[in-house]
Amino acid sequence: MHSAQLIYILDPMCSWCWGFNPVLQQILKQAQATGLKVTLRVGGLRTGQQAVLDESKRAYILQHWHRVAETTGQPFNFANALPYGFVYDTEPACRALVVARQLNENFLFTFLDNLQRAFYQDRQDITRASVLRDLAVQSGYPQDAFSEAFDSEESQVATQADFTWVRNLAIRGFPSVLAEHQQNHALITNGYQPYTAFEPLLSRWISINVSS
Repeated sequence: MHSAQLIYILDPMCSWCWGFNPVLQQILKQAQATGLKVTLRVGGLRTGQQAVLDESKRAYILQHWHRVAETTGQPFNFANALPYGFVYDTEPACRALVVARQLNENFLFTFLDNLQRAFYQDRQDITRASVLRDLAVQSGYPQDAFSEAFDSEESQVATQADFTWVRNLAIRGFPSVLAEHQQNHALITNGYQPYTAFEPLLSRWISINVSS
């Protein structure tokens, strides 16, 4: 058992994190091949007053979405995206991932993938508990256990703890990937980069800290 792991820092409603999804799949494959654990922490992109969209904020966000689509090739459904009255509160989706991490990490990245696809491609409202529950069940989580944990005060506290942990790292860009070994952290990538840009650094870190 290695003490080394990768920590993916993200928000499921961050468009650059959706753009990073194919890169993440390559990281997960490399990690699986080397026996390296990968987990995640959520950052809380938009909560509270920041979640309320006026027309200028909506336009600003959609401009980012178009840039992510052009840069990464990831599919977005722009038809009626971010409709009037939509509150862009990322806390519920972040909390859903915290709950999933606590219940069973084996399904964690499947759930993340389903969350992002639901939001960016299928235009599902993943700020709603019922939508999150259905996506969790599709990803392999038991409905009752997920719902009970999602509604608990403990999960709300744990989600805020993730937000604080990420803030304390002074990481400003999502997505980011940290490599952790014996409580030491190395930043592999901060903000979106293609896999080829940081793969040599990641492979070198794995060879030193994981491969025997």
